[in-house]
Amino acid sequence: MLPDMASPRGSGRPLSVDDWVQAGFAELADGGPNALRIGRLCERLNVTKGSFYWHFADMQAYRTALVDAWGELRDRDRRRFLTLHDTDPRERLTVMMATLVRPQHWPVERVMRMWALTDERVAASVRRSDGRVLRAAVMFSTGVGLLHASDPGQEAPAELRDEFLDFMLRP
Repeated sequence: MLPDMASPRGSGRPLSVDDWVQAGFAELADGGPNALRIGRLCERLNVTKGSFYWHFADMQAYRTALVDAWGELRDRDRRRFLTLHDTDPRERLTVMMATLVRPQHWPVERVMRMWALTDERVAASVRRSDGRVLRAAVMFSTGVGLLHASDPGQEAPAELRDEFLDFMLRP
């Protein structure tokens, strides 16, 4: 599941841990790690602090859950690649690029990597996540390059993606 950063305001259903994680992703995207405050999260979800403490012992436990959820989210995306082993190499790389450089990934991806600069626990999660896929560093760097080559919130131009694929598939 991608971070949709939507809040369940007025949904009339009990909140889940995933609701809290989604709210955390939204807060991270909006204001970075320092924006993770119980009051702000409760305001975003339109609930009391008691709801927070029903799900998490404290902010440290919440941050741990958030970091773990991000790693699981990235791993889930990457596990899709395992089913592509019989796929044409060009199509496989096309799917990998589309998965790894989706514009909706970038707000949380960017802030998690920035957070990793100041929090060893987050840094370890980022390293584990990157280490689980071949060429992760190349794909990440390409994603940054493709991101900068496109308009904000838009995919990179098709011709640029095709040139990258041609380069990667050269014998």
